[in-house]
Amino acid sequence: MKAWAIHVVKLLLSSFALFLAVITVLFFLLELAPGDPVQSLIGDVPITDAVREQIIAAYGLDQPAWQRYFIYLGNVLRGDLGYSYATNSQPVLEIILSRAGNTLALAIPAFILSTVGGIVLGAIAARTRRKWLDAGISGTTVGLFSVPNFWFGMLLIIVFAIWLDWLPTGGMAPYGQAGIQPQYLILPVLTMATTELAYKARIMRSSMIESLGQDFIDTARSKGLSSQTVLWRHAMPNALLPMITVAGYSLGFILAGSILVERVFGWPGMGLLFFDAIERRNNMVVLGVVIVLTVTIIIVNILTDLVYGLVDPRLRARFSPHRSTPASPRSGSGAAPSPKEVAA
Repeated sequence: MKAWAIHVVKLLLSSFALFLAVITVLFFLLELAPGDPVQSLIGDVPITDAVREQIIAAYGLDQPAWQRYFIYLGNVLRGDLGYSYATNSQPVLEIILSRAGNTLALAIPAFILSTVGGIVLGAIAARTRRKWLDAGISGTTVGLFSVPNFWFGMLLIIVFAIWLDWLPTGGMAPYGQAGIQPQYLILPVLTMATTELAYKARIMRSSMIESLGQDFIDTARSKGLSSQTVLWRHAMPNALLPMITVAGYSLGFILAGSILVERVFGWPGMGLLFFDAIERRNNMVVLGVVIVLTVTIIIVNILTDLVYGLVDPRLRARFSPHRSTPASPRSGSGAAPSPKEVAA
């Protein structure tokens, strides 16, 4: 338990250090960005020098950058992401939370589709290794993984929205209607899921091939078990272990990729909010969106690391007080390859 506690503390400290690094780098990059923040506040409206000085003082822009950084960092650690310059000093966290639901409406289905689809396709490719079906799946996944998601989204719009006229080009409901219509979800969800599905299928294929080559699989076959039983009841549980890490990390990639996908489809989520804030140089909103995404990804990665440590027998043995006695695998299961071994 002591080793496990030390591991958790190290994980939390490294995550906090990453969080500080993201805030620091982005804050000063935005300070170096060209443009006039005061003019971005008021738009293309001429103002007098007195009014300009008043706005600068009201938003603390007359203070040195390092001083404003420490003030902002202290506010963030208290849960205050500041106020939006361009929306009448509306709290940034309130603006982001109003869009977060729309982003999750895309990210969650994309995550489920990519994970389930990647596991199924990877298992089929491993089961039919060196056959035409494996070659087709492997070639397709390599191609899809190489395609940028925003380009793939525009391709889907051209084919299914313009040529075939089956689906809408963007938005989340017809003009004048509230809520999210299901047909508006299809193209952006497919766009967000495709790249991650291809990557997960490749990882699952490698993990399943590694699992099928273990000694306990030969033992199961020698007992007269059918190939389907060996595949799904013995090889599959062990091959799924690396997918825990891959699935956890992929959620962060999906959330980060939503920024471009929402821009392509005009989806009013955090990604579109991020682009609008950049164009208007609304730095507080830009920082707020990045911080919310960073915190979400860090939390998911921490949970993924902890869950993997609990389900992987090798890691349980490492943190066990009796490390000299390796844990014996249960009947019909064996040690799964680590993500590094799979990637190799």
